[in-house]
Amino acid sequence: MNNAAQFPIAAANGFGDLPHIDPDDDLITKFLPALHFYQLAIPAPKPQPGVDFDEEGAERGDTLFSGKAGCNNCHVEPLWTEPGWNLHTPGEIGIDSFQADRAPDHVYKTMNLAGLVVRENGLFMKPSNKGRFYHDGRFATLLDVVNHYNTRFSLALTAQEKHDLVEYLKSLPSDE
Repeated sequence: MNNAAQFPIAAANGFGDLPHIDPDDDLITKFLPALHFYQLAIPAPKPQPGVDFDEEGAERGDTLFSGKAGCNNCHVEPLWTEPGWNLHTPGEIGIDSFQADRAPDHVYKTMNLAGLVVRENGLFMKPSNKGRFYHDGRFATLLDVVNHYNTRFSLALTAQEKHDLVEYLKSLPSDE
């Protein structure tokens, strides 16, 4: 955090040198395991066909996900992320390195795609935070992400195929 070239704001404000709290004075840490357990115990919403996504489009999108679109190369079903080494350089995914440069290893992690319906519908969040897809939240909609990959990897997806892929992404459950 004190590396001004990598973390200019943190270094300028001394965030790497914050005072350490004596364990006897720490009033918060002891509650974190219970809070984490509680958060993980909250059932995630399940996307409802015909309400949250178009079922027929999602079925066609499933075929595209593992086929023409190549999404399954990194977002492996049923994990919806990459098993093993799931870190990619900005160049590999076709974006600038702004956020990656703030990570110690300068890479982006392959995101888990499960439960995208929560972000798509803006559930449990301020309306201004709705969407914000991709590794660093730069895209407002799932279609924006699909369009980015369509261009980046020259996929030549049709408008219908893009729609179907988005419907498939919205159909992914959170609890596979």
